[in-house]
Amino acid sequence: MARNLLDIVDLSVEEIDQLIAVAEDIIEHPAKYQDACAHKQLATLFFEPSTRTRLSFESAMLGLGGSVLGFSEANSSSTAKGETVGDTVHTVGCYADIIAMRHPKEGAPFAAAQFCDVPIINAGDGGHNHPTQTLTDLLTIHREKGRLDNFTIGFCGDLKFGRTVHSLVNALSRYENINFVLISPEELKLPRYVKEEALKSKGIPYSQTTDLESVIPQLDILYMTRVQKERFFNEEDYLRLKDSYILTPEKLVNAKADLSILHPLPRVNEIAVAVDKDPRAAYWRQVKNGKFIRMALILKLLGIEV
Repeated sequence: MARNLLDIVDLSVEEIDQLIAVAEDIIEHPAKYQDACAHKQLATLFFEPSTRTRLSFESAMLGLGGSVLGFSEANSSSTAKGETVGDTVHTVGCYADIIAMRHPKEGAPFAAAQFCDVPIINAGDGGHNHPTQTLTDLLTIHREKGRLDNFTIGFCGDLKFGRTVHSLVNALSRYENINFVLISPEELKLPRYVKEEALKSKGIPYSQTTDLESVIPQLDILYMTRVQKERFFNEEDYLRLKDSYILTPEKLVNAKADLSILHPLPRVNEIAVAVDKDPRAAYWRQVKNGKFIRMALILKLLGIEV
């Protein structure tokens, strides 16, 4: 039976560490991997818009010598004719060796995996989960800090609908001595079930606040997120909350000299462009890391060792 990646907890801590090690080897020795997936095909089934995730998957497979097929919006697939996601995935599994799938409905990749014999990678399902972004985040933290333990991380912005936040909290809760600071408006707090499962049940310390500037001096990592218009049912609520936090150079004056600023992107205006010049801004390095960790993941799920 095919090995899938549907949730970050599908991977053990040892497997995550191994993926990071392979990704770092790919960064150092890209030529060694350039034909690893020759004659293999990746299908990208994106029922929801994406730039970074879809293109980084494509770039990853091409970087391994494989090829790519797929679609970038639901309207260009037979689901527009009424075909079920299960039938679409079953069909594509007849053509491709591995599938990366994004869908606006929570749990869709889990359901699709029941109909497919090739590995499925969840490339984001609604507000639920985004495990490959989490792997990207973990690789970035490891490259920026040299470790995945013993630090304080602040999550800022939309913690309610932010699937990248949910996945990363779940992943980091398995490492030692991490302190979580949750920064959001009251309406966008981290869901109770995430706090219960990932933090409270393990006795992991966390704090909640609405004030970014009051906690920024204690942070080793600041994980910014945008307020996601597409997750709101009420446009008035979105307009009221969308500018809750805007990171500017002035707000970084009291931050640590070695703070790392991450963002899963796309950003709207929650990080001022002027921050891009700050050496602590790690989000463009984070984008590059996404390709390499996805290369490592594709190799793992296809059972290819280099």
